[in-house]
Amino acid sequence: MTTTALSAESEAHPPPAPPLRSRLVPPMPRPAWAGWLGAVLVALFAGALRFLDLGTPARIYFDETYYAKDAFSLWNYGYEHSTVENADELLAQGKQAIWTGGSDFVVHPPLGKWMIALGDWVWGVLPFGASMSPMGWRLAAAVVGTLSVLVLVRVATRMTRSWVLGCAAGLIMALDGLHFTMSRLAMLDIFLTFWILAGFAFLVLDRDRTRARLAGLADSGAALSGWLGMRWWRIAAGVCFGLAVGTKWSALFYIAAFGLLTVAWDYGARRTTGQRHVARRWFVFDAVPAFLQTVGVAAAVYLATWSGWFTTSGGHNRQWGAEHAGALADSPGWLQAPVNALRSLFTYHSEIMSYHSSLSEPHDFASKPWDWIVMRIPVAFFYDGEGSDCDATSCSSAILGVGTPAVWWLGIVALLVMLVWWVVYRDWRAGAVLLGAAAGWLPWFAYPDRTMFVFYALPMLPFLALAIVLAIGLVIGQRGAGSADGTDGSVPGRSPWARVAGGVVFGVVLLLVIANFTYLYPVLSAQSIPYEAWSDRMWFDTWIYGSAGPD
Repeated sequence: MTTTALSAESEAHPPPAPPLRSRLVPPMPRPAWAGWLGAVLVALFAGALRFLDLGTPARIYFDETYYAKDAFSLWNYGYEHSTVENADELLAQGKQAIWTGGSDFVVHPPLGKWMIALGDWVWGVLPFGASMSPMGWRLAAAVVGTLSVLVLVRVATRMTRSWVLGCAAGLIMALDGLHFTMSRLAMLDIFLTFWILAGFAFLVLDRDRTRARLAGLADSGAALSGWLGMRWWRIAAGVCFGLAVGTKWSALFYIAAFGLLTVAWDYGARRTTGQRHVARRWFVFDAVPAFLQTVGVAAAVYLATWSGWFTTSGGHNRQWGAEHAGALADSPGWLQAPVNALRSLFTYHSEIMSYHSSLSEPHDFASKPWDWIVMRIPVAFFYDGEGSDCDATSCSSAILGVGTPAVWWLGIVALLVMLVWWVVYRDWRAGAVLLGAAAGWLPWFAYPDRTMFVFYALPMLPFLALAIVLAIGLVIGQRGAGSADGTDGSVPGRSPWARVAGGVVFGVVLLLVIANFTYLYPVLSAQSIPYEAWSDRMWFDTWIYGSAGPD
């Protein structure tokens, strides 16, 4: 009877709801310096991995043959220049006279190549460096790959309100094989991933700042007006998304997804504060400005990434507008120049779109989206079986573009946990992670005949890492950053033994990731190892032969 009475009393007098501020924006973990110190240490660890032997192989390999040379020509001419047929061999000999007289048709926007060029220039001006060298054209990728780990630690810390889980998220991405290899290769996908992640981080920061502003107004008794002030962090996100699209067009999927996400967060915040006429205020003061601050800003920034093409005259299709002026021929010169430039760029974009829409050339290591999540068909970026410097009869040196299976396979489980968590509790963190993973994966299913590769999935990786640490937080019982309805997201009913068990799960997951990456490291970093050791690390035939299968 006592138990029944206590239960009835508890139901009659439920515990008081947490204050509005703690419901809207729970406090960040203290001390703040511990979180930043952890983020920097994890990033330095990631950087050490990525910079070690960065210049190996000491020659162009895989798609560096396009991007390294395009970057060099952008830096010298402002647009992509065509090269002689034996350009790669000339560069390997230290010769840089590789250009022909004309422009080159390229199918990706220029920003990522400008970043490669900047890294090459920085390395070239250093006393121990050399321009247009393997270390130079890979420098920017290694720097950006390292910075992306730092950004992930900070955004994970903000989402979980735990610097331990934040550091775990960064460590997971630092030890992913696909992120590692793409951070050591002069290609575009690491830059795309960085700008998408940075834009998402700014949106999460904007969410906290906006909710803190709402809580401050409510605490002071001020009227909750519609206008919440200038959203500078959301504008910063728009800049990052524009830079992402200026790297690869696939970032458009993320602009659409995260643009909807940020206004959904605003709607939830207004409802939590008890505002009246939420839909009207939300549309006028949140949704419309959000479109301008994300899509509008991104569009302006995207055009700015083409500045080299605009300010020079020799780029591909640059003179199309002037040559097809039509009725504009009688317009004033000050009007003709910009309009014709934009018309030329539009025509150029039509050619690029036509190329991407019709790209279906077979490739041994091409894969489909359903292959990516399980790492069924990675890309053999580099292989040399002629070496003899490994103290064995036969040596192999390889760079396999494969994600650490422990990360991606655990990521599948974690995404399923996030789906259940979102359906049951509508927690904003689970929804954000699911949306981030979906935006980098699901749209590709609409192009079943297109030639695609596993590294297209790289922008998904930060959200897989977030899903894993959020799932671990649920197991441990970690208090979090709150759910969509304003509660603080804590997991109730965790006994000390349950938390110990959760800590064991946490340790096991990290140990699995560390061990798996360590085992694969030799075939991710072009180390010369005995052929048998290389063969042992090829877990599936598709890791060796791709989709072609053995002969």
